[in-house]
Amino acid sequence: MSVILNFRKSGNGTDMIILHGLYGSSDNWFSIAKKLEERYTIWLPDLRNHGNSPHTPTHTYQDMVDDLLLFFFNHKICKATILGHSMGGKLAMMFASEYPELINSLIVADIAPKNYNSDNKPFKTVLQHELILGLMEELNLAAVSSRKEIDYFLSEKLKDSTLRQFLLKNIHRNKDDYFEWKINVPVLKYALPTITSEVNKEWFADRQPILNYPVTFIRGLNSDYISDQDFIDIKKIYPEARLNDIPNAGHWLHAEQPEKFIEAVLSSK
Repeated sequence: MSVILNFRKSGNGTDMIILHGLYGSSDNWFSIAKKLEERYTIWLPDLRNHGNSPHTPTHTYQDMVDDLLLFFFNHKICKATILGHSMGGKLAMMFASEYPELINSLIVADIAPKNYNSDNKPFKTVLQHELILGLMEELNLAAVSSRKEIDYFLSEKLKDSTLRQFLLKNIHRNKDDYFEWKINVPVLKYALPTITSEVNKEWFADRQPILNYPVTFIRGLNSDYISDQDFIDIKKIYPEARLNDIPNAGHWLHAEQPEKFIEAVLSSK
């Protein structure tokens, strides 16, 4: 069943909806939105099981497509540019394919329409996601009294301090003054195999070529989410797709190189 998504809105102009990735929220994209709002009306929804949107027992791409369709309807959005990062990028691709009449253009940030679990060799970041969600589930938040304790617990397995700080944005205190995760950890852990595998080239097999709207992919050159071979496969689905590369940026390219990311977004059709 569709849910009503929490959101932020700012700016003027044609509508742009920005879809965050796994562990993300509208908060993570606020600074990017501020730099785009002179040209666009920016909508920043929290996807289900993230941010301040409802927790639900399921988390599939079809669930999120249905939520996004309701979002268009509730806010009377006739047509929009959709920018999606990582999981949000897969959601953007699926939604645009299902509802092309609602799309002005599609911008996909550092994700490919591929199965990241293929050939029984999980993509290394899939293994990292499994580790992260396992740690989140394992941590007894009722027994900790500070964010520093949480960071210390995560640091035993997650050495990247930037990643840990990003994850800690999902911590808040509940009405009883205990820490809790804002994301729905058990549901996301259960859904991880489908999050990382679905919306792949096989899913697009009977839908390609897609020529209904302009498509731009933005890739961080320090990331391995979109390989050169992946872009060859992308061109079979989206023959007119463009690829913008951002140097010195990894998977969280919008946070690592925000100015270059904005340039890439604004240069898309």
